[in-house]
Amino acid sequence: KWRVRVLSGATSSPSTQPHHYTLHTKLVRMFSRAASTLVRRVSLVGTRSYSDGPMAFTFASQNQVFYNGADVRQVDVPSFSGSFGILPKHVPSLAVLKPGVLTVLEADGAAKKYFVSSGIVTINEDSSVQILAEEAAGVEELDLGAARDILSKAHSEANAATSEEAKAEALIKVEVAEELVKAAESG
Repeated sequence: KWRVRVLSGATSSPSTQPHHYTLHTKLVRMFSRAASTLVRRVSLVGTRSYSDGPMAFTFASQNQVFYNGADVRQVDVPSFSGSFGILPKHVPSLAVLKPGVLTVLEADGAAKKYFVSSGIVTINEDSSVQILAEEAAGVEELDLGAARDILSKAHSEANAATSEEAKAEALIKVEVAEELVKAAESG
């Protein structure tokens, strides 16, 4: 066992301090140097940096393919773990989409916005990104009046639900409809 005794107010030179105090000081210095070297080496391993390089993007819903391997600059997605932006060389990830607006910054700088109800996002090591949405539509295609009607009906269903299952399904419809209204208002 290692024992270290700290001497209060000790200001004597290392030669007059007990052996175990000097040994402790040497061990601390040795581990400090080793840790510093390790941090320098580890920080170089797996380093990712921003790139203006290509990012192959595929985005589709059940009814339509919006992008198929297109070169884009950035994609901003709403997910249950929080909204985030995807750039080339993004760390590989898998996320679940939540209802909201997905924004695509195309190679020419144009930004296009889409409403997505749910789906998945896959970000691969080769900087390719796939988004598969349950339902999706361009924000400019949304009808605000129709979106408000959908929200009203969803609230009515939630209020009329008698079982826990029906209530849960209706509340999901309310959440999607609320985000649909927000998207329609922004477009």
